[in-house]
This record gives sequence, C-alpha cells and structure tokens, in this order.
Amino acid sequence: MEVKKFLHMAGGIGESSYASNSKFQKSILAIRPLLEEAVIEVHKSLLPEKMVVADLGCSSGPNAFLVLTEVMKIIGKQCQQMGVQPPEMQLFLSDLPGNDFNTLFRLLDDFEECMKAEKDASSVLHFVAGLPGSFYGRLFPSQSVHLFHSSNSLHWISQAPEGLDSKTEHVPLNRGNIYIGKTSSSHVVNLYQYQFKRDFTLFLNSRFNELVPGGQMVLAFLGRKEKDQNGPLNSVMEAISKLLNSMVLEGLVEEEKLDSFNMPLYAPSMEEAEAVINAQGLYEIVHIKMTEVNMDTIQGGENVAMSMQSVFGPVILGHFGAGIVDELFSRISKFAAEHLVKEETKVHFLAVCLKKKEQM
Repeated sequence: MEVKKFLHMAGGIGESSYASNSKFQKSILAIRPLLEEAVIEVHKSLLPEKMVVADLGCSSGPNAFLVLTEVMKIIGKQCQQMGVQPPEMQLFLSDLPGNDFNTLFRLLDDFEECMKAEKDASSVLHFVAGLPGSFYGRLFPSQSVHLFHSSNSLHWISQAPEGLDSKTEHVPLNRGNIYIGKTSSSHVVNLYQYQFKRDFTLFLNSRFNELVPGGQMVLAFLGRKEKDQNGPLNSVMEAISKLLNSMVLEGLVEEEKLDSFNMPLYAPSMEEAEAVINAQGLYEIVHIKMTEVNMDTIQGGENVAMSMQSVFGPVILGHFGAGIVDELFSRISKFAAEHLVKEETKVHFLAVCLKKKEQM
C-alpha cells in the first residue's frame, strides 16, 4: 500500500468526514498560549514587512482556519500595541496530495468573513495558499518561513516500518496486530522507534533549512507518558486489532491481509522526542511538555466511531478495500459505547516549541 496515497483524513462534508468529526482535534487549541508566545517573539524580534506562516498537516476541516485566525489575531493585536503597521501575511495550508483541498478551500469564504469581524485581525493583509507535499522532506525555499505550526500530525510516520512484513519460522513478525500490541515483540517496538527517529530527524532538518534565522516551530502530536508501550494509542489500536481478528475468524477478512497491515503511527515519549531534537543540535527547545486532552469532547459510541473512521478510515480502506469498512466501524461503535465512553479516557499530546539556532 502506498501510504502517501491513502494517508489523509476522510474528505468531503458527510457524517464520516473529517470536517464533520474534528471536534476532538479542536481541543488542541489548549496550546494557544504556546502559539501566542512564539508568534509574538518572532514578530517582535524580526519585525518583518512580510511574514510567512505555514500549517503543516492542515487536513480538510475547519480546524485549519482556527490556527490561521489565531495567528492573525495575535499579530494584529501586537501591532496595535506597538503602534506599527502589520506585516503582510502569507499563510500556507499544507498536507499530503491526497488531502481534500477542495473542501478546505470551500471554507475560505467563511474564514474571510470571520477575519472582517475580528477587531484585531481585520487590518492584517493576508494571502492564503495550499501546498500539497510531505513534511518529511523540503516544502519551501531556504530561509523563507517565519513560523511553522503542526497539530495532530507528526505521530503519522512516513510509512509502516520496514521489516514488519518479515516472518520468523513462517509466522508474521507482528501477527494479529496492527500496531504495537501486548503480543508484539521487542523487535517490532525497535522497528517503530527507528522509523519515528528517522522521520522526525528528516522533519527537523527540512524545517531548519526553511526557517529564517530566529524562526520558530510550534508542534503538538500524540505522545505517551509511559516509558513502556502501554499508552492510549496502543489501547485503541489493540481494540481495533481484536475486532479485525474476530472478522478473520468469521471469514470476513483474510488473515494474510491482517498480518500484512501495520498502522504508520507512533506516539513517542517526551524523552524520545527530546533526544532526537538534541541529537540534531539545530534548535533551542523553548518549551516541551506532555499535556492531557480528555476524550469527553466526543460523546457516544457512534460519535467515537465516526471520529475514528474520519481519521483511520482511508488507511484501512486502502489496504482492506471498501467491503469491510462499514462493518468494522459498526463494531467499533459498539465497543466504544461499552468501554471508551464509560471510562474517562485521556489522550496524551506532546506540546513543543523550537527556535532555530543561529549557524556558526
């Protein structure tokens, strides 16, 4: 399966689309104070006449414009307080080519109306553009971007780790699992950790080349508090694995199909992420903290299933085909109603702010 082709949120505006099921992702605005500090610091220290801001992994829902709205409000207010003319803003929305940019740009008129009504942002001249491409590589010219933002995206790695399709004594390496499960070997864990380290290193190197001197990045992505592999993401993927295994026993899914499928995800610990950043020596860590977001923002098993389908559905569809998707997420709905909704489920996010170091 070609990950770039299927790794995107569900498009359109239907009931299982990401645009209709991104309420939980909206809660990531809990990092707004971090974003505000970065925007103010970059603008105040550089005072650019033209300021370039890029949201990486924007997806197709209205949340993409929430970030742009916040940035423009912060800039407008800052300039009013300083008594200076706001910079012209070039705002980029970037995601993989398979992202539903058409739905995203249909929301642009609403965004512009919102900007006219915002006292702090109405005076800021701005230009919005879409940019398809993977953030695990270069996207912009050298030293051209003042601020990068990315929420809820960097836990998606560029591919399922190489080597997971190998077999030991004719048994698939990660048999019966679609991620790191309780029965996964230490070798499976190591392969996921290596893939995350490689991808995150590439991301950091690419952004370093693209940031202007003194530029910053504000990042938020799934992490885990636990040093072992027992975080919330593992629990969710384990539940989906069990449901798929039950469908194998019922003859609805081929066992070989299940054993060859591994989610291109990884939720690092704070120590893992920090180690990769420090190893590069390219950034000053302004802030790094693990935060908790309560899944109570999604209510009801059916809503949980719809939210999961909007996020994981396209990847599952790309591997297994359309025949099982509705049945699988119907079972997820029942499971969520019995377990996830009744329990207080918290998801851990890594909130990171990095400042580009000056080159010697």
